[in-house]
Amino acid sequence: MWWMMNETGGNYCSKKSDDLCSNVCDQESSQVLGMSRIRCILRGLDVKTYIFMFAVIPMCVFGFYIHGQKISYFLRPLWEKAPKPFNVIPHYYNENITMENLCRLHGWGVREYPRRVYDAVLFSNELEILTLRWRELYPYITEFVVLESNSTFTGLPKPLVFNSNREQFKFVEPRLTYGTIGGRFKKGENPFVEEAYQRVALDHLLKIAGITDDDLLIMSDVDEIPSAHTINLLRWCDEVPSILHLQLKNYLYSFEFRVDDKSWRASIHRYQTGKTRYAHYRQSDDILADAGWHCSFCFRRISDFIFKMKAYSHYDRVRFSHYLNPERIQKVICKGTDLFDMLPEEYTFRDIIGKMGSIPHSYSAVHLPAFLLENSEKYKFLLPGNCKRER
Repeated sequence: MWWMMNETGGNYCSKKSDDLCSNVCDQESSQVLGMSRIRCILRGLDVKTYIFMFAVIPMCVFGFYIHGQKISYFLRPLWEKAPKPFNVIPHYYNENITMENLCRLHGWGVREYPRRVYDAVLFSNELEILTLRWRELYPYITEFVVLESNSTFTGLPKPLVFNSNREQFKFVEPRLTYGTIGGRFKKGENPFVEEAYQRVALDHLLKIAGITDDDLLIMSDVDEIPSAHTINLLRWCDEVPSILHLQLKNYLYSFEFRVDDKSWRASIHRYQTGKTRYAHYRQSDDILADAGWHCSFCFRRISDFIFKMKAYSHYDRVRFSHYLNPERIQKVICKGTDLFDMLPEEYTFRDIIGKMGSIPHSYSAVHLPAFLLENSEKYKFLLPGNCKRER
């Protein structure tokens, strides 16, 4: 009887059993009963279902783990709209045209005397690029302002590279304001917080350097280099926008790999006490076309590539340790592919697909910084056809 079975600890099945689960009712514990039910379910699956469960699904999970970032970037047009287009100001220049005519071509007046110009940067380890920048801008800069920290944006300790190599920059010493700031070394903090902290310190250093109202202030990373004639134009012309972004030719690893002309973060400001803040984001809708060069990850040594990959604000892009392998980095440089194995950061499927793969090689060294070409042997790693790097 069923009540007798309950008293003796048996298990009762109210439904008729078939061959598939015939032994379920014979189990002596709920745990064993549960395992038996699972076995019953698995015995009822065919081979195709097994393949799907134990091969296809794990492969999909693993594939998403490896390529999830690529999938996210490819689908970017679905979840993020393109920013508002800039108002692009045409840029006119020829060395034989007078400054008065150049200003007039841009719709601006000409001043009786040029404005003072301050070039301010946060420095990490970009010695060669800083040299090219300052040599390019030297004739037109009133004061060079550089701030260096003993911490990377990601909170790693770093040596004071500029201070140790200051002898290389004797040519700007009479016009140099150099400052240092101690890092906060907060583990796990968003790197952009440390970056913002250092940019605020740069505001204070500019005041020490003596900047005053209506002076021009260049805000850009070390590797975002305005051309000399652009700065000369803006210091002589009147009625230029109070904040003007600079459209730079975008290069990767050297001037052999030209990505596009879309670098826009560099900007120049007519300084206003209490209003102007050193920043690296969009601050205006106006941008001056063809105003210089942005050479990203343009280092002489593989070790410098590795240092920056671990040090800068986008360290989260280093998803796997093999990304830092020197042999891999060298191959990536010569192929013109992405160090972080990422898809292009674009807002339309057409642009994403159009930029996938390697960057086309360029063999033109026309309209590059003059000091680079004058010292081509020393800086040949930045010129077309010289992708091999020192360790």
